[in-house]
Amino acid sequence: MPARTRLVRTTAALATAVALSVTAPVAHADAPDTRHLTGTLADGATWIADVPAHWNGTLLLFSHGFGPTVARDAPSDASRTELLSEGYALAGSSYDPNGSMWALASAERDQFGALDAVQKSIGKPRRTLSVGQSMGGLVNARIARDGAGRVDGALGFCGLVAGGTDLDNYQLDAEHAIARLLLPAEDLKLVNFASQAEASATADRLTAAVTTAQNTPQGRARVALAAAFLNLPAWAPGQDKPADGDWAAQEEQQYAWFAQGVLSFIEGGRYAVEQSVGGNNSWNRGIDYGRLLAGSAHAPQVRALYAAAGLDLHADLRALTRSADIAADPAAVREAARTSSAGQGLGVPLLDVHTTSDNLVPVEQEDRFADRVRASGDGALLRQAYVERQGHCAFTTAETVAAVHALERRVATGHWGDAATPAALQKAALGLGLDGAAYVPYRPSELTVGRENALHARVPATDQ
Repeated sequence: MPARTRLVRTTAALATAVALSVTAPVAHADAPDTRHLTGTLADGATWIADVPAHWNGTLLLFSHGFGPTVARDAPSDASRTELLSEGYALAGSSYDPNGSMWALASAERDQFGALDAVQKSIGKPRRTLSVGQSMGGLVNARIARDGAGRVDGALGFCGLVAGGTDLDNYQLDAEHAIARLLLPAEDLKLVNFASQAEASATADRLTAAVTTAQNTPQGRARVALAAAFLNLPAWAPGQDKPADGDWAAQEEQQYAWFAQGVLSFIEGGRYAVEQSVGGNNSWNRGIDYGRLLAGSAHAPQVRALYAAAGLDLHADLRALTRSADIAADPAAVREAARTSSAGQGLGVPLLDVHTTSDNLVPVEQEDRFADRVRASGDGALLRQAYVERQGHCAFTTAETVAAVHALERRVATGHWGDAATPAALQKAALGLGLDGAAYVPYRPSELTVGRENALHARVPATDQ
């Protein structure tokens, strides 16, 4: 079967995505009284489930993030151990292992298939909560939209909730800035990668350009501009948070993210998305980069660094606008809207949790997502909470479990009350006596992306 055909099969196959086999229960390595079940779905996806001897009746259906399509049923080993000890049953699928690691074409279908299979083995749970992390946070948001009657609530961690096209578009803006301003003599390929090796070569060249640029004031100003388009936070792991207005220190910590290989992850991800949706779903033709920067929370930093370096910011922005000529494949945009967007009503309550300094899925995605949920009229079902920490999905076990408890309280009572407030989550997490917590009041800035909602945008077409 051609890869394109396989990857765009519709969710009508849900009815046939049932368990084909179930292994005999075995003892779980870190919980001897736990039954460990496995099975296979019609598309080849595998599922697993862990059911404690003293099950409390609640099943957590976990959607894993971007990476190998291997079944997981918890965000981390430590959270699995704690949740099992509290009596929660856990389940999750691998998604279809035969295509791209950006497995959004099958993920929601396979999660529902796993849920059906697990219920056949253990009976219908008293309560089912969907949980997702990173790319799985987008899967989770789709389940929160579509899963009423199948799940009772949803909990997302560091979720890629703005969707695949917004992701690829703002990443393209950063790549365009690096390529045109730091490598002006090169015609570097930024989209339509033919292989993982091609994507890696682009990542290596962009990273090398950033590394070289960091040696001069002019280069650092341009690195800051690219970081602004990337929505890259100015607080890196292992470092103190820079002071407001300390523009140089902020840029240095943004550079630290580049030095740690963020562009390699981005280009590998782009190749996987393009595989999944059948082409390039991003574009910058028609983007006004001056207007784009004006909407960024990092604009004051960029202006200050350009002024200190004696560079003409407006000239650079005009050059970026003039040279922006990448058009999307409309069919790929439509496929991404179908499989890789959560824009977005909600069928069940959803709690999203995000770190304030996330280098791979910027916290600003939560602002974009909340706007869409409110526009659908479902804002009352959504709550968002924030942890003051650097890194992607860098949550403690206490923060994770406290969020599960908060969602379960919302489902049990029918209203949020104060369960999902920063103060309540922090108190609950610390009260677990585990590994600490850092829930804080926080409001993310607007996502710098410069395109309409990708579901309804007028997309510049690829030249014929």
